Amino acid sequence: MSNVAIDSAGGVRSGEELDIQAVGAWLKQQVPDLAGEPEVTQYAGGASNWTYRLRYPDHDWILRRPPAGTKAKSAHDMGREYKVQKALKSVYPTVPEMIALCEDESVIGAEFYVMERIEGVIPRARLPKGLALNAEQTRELCTNVIDKLVELHQVDYRAAGLESLGKGGGYCRRQIEGWSDRYEKARTWNVPSFRYVRAWLQDSIPDDIATCVIHNDWRLDNVVLDPKQPTRVIGVLDWEMATLGDPLMDLGNALAYWVQADDPALMRMTRRQPSHLPGMLTREELVAYYLDRMGLKIDNWAFYEVYGLFRLAVIAQQIYYRYHHKQTRNPAFKNFWILVNYFDWRCRGIIRRSR
Repeated sequence: MSNVAIDSAGGVRSGEELDIQAVGAWLKQQVPDLAGEPEVTQYAGGASNWTYRLRYPDHDWILRRPPAGTKAKSAHDMGREYKVQKALKSVYPTVPEMIALCEDESVIGAEFYVMERIEGVIPRARLPKGLALNAEQTRELCTNVIDKLVELHQVDYRAAGLESLGKGGGYCRRQIEGWSDRYEKARTWNVPSFRYVRAWLQDSIPDDIATCVIHNDWRLDNVVLDPKQPTRVIGVLDWEMATLGDPLMDLGNALAYWVQADDPALMRMTRRQPSHLPGMLTREELVAYYLDRMGLKIDNWAFYEVYGLFRLAVIAQQIYYRYHHKQTRNPAFKNFWILVNYFDWRCRGIIRRSR
């Protein structure tokens, strides 16, 4: 496995250049022994927050900042993301080591934070070059990733001082009501009302089974694997949406992204992680494995699965709404309305089979 491609950054995108003199001067105030100038590269993507690699002679760091022109701080709250990870580190070591947070927007025009880079492999839609896993290794990778989610859900958030991260009980109800409201605001003429699905969710809301730290964007492409043992998880990234909530809602969100090899073509179009490979657990197997590791027994999994898909439909529709109203011209978003229709059909099928 020595030739496995380590996840790496590339050239900085035009218009997204970093004022490295300002960043470097500020960092040297936070880390007095910092020497030299960094090599700056940028990670691809960046639809959410912009992510850069700062490679100093003696340090390898990551800088995260919101996109330019961001108005809604709640959606790109660098301070919150930094503080969550810093607090979690003592009870959940798989979080990156935080270096410093800059809340002074005058430095580069936005809040930002710097953390240690975890060198490793990130399993995106396709496994990186040089990484070939057999079915047994793939299953081991899959269960190791779920074990890390179980480990997170069993963290003592009080010991980490994270009591204020969420709003307490009633998380399930708040999510259903909140996502339903967001869908209404983002609806366009060519997507369904989701009235049947939303009414069923509203009528089926369970009590929270527990309150714990949840990641809210748990996917294989948000974990870092050991390049020498690429079934072992050495890092978990992207804590922007982490909060206190119900663990089964977190699992429902994760399952919405879990695309299997035998899924219909439209579902396969949404795949962003290698969940289709031989050896990966099916959604049904994954849920059973998770419940067993958590010591839980439930008879209403359909609620959490439908919730996860409905939430994903709302996210897709919010993106499509921007395209529909010419707020973005990215052609990748042109047919998202078809996916929203598909998710409505898929939710209805799960509800029908659960009766």
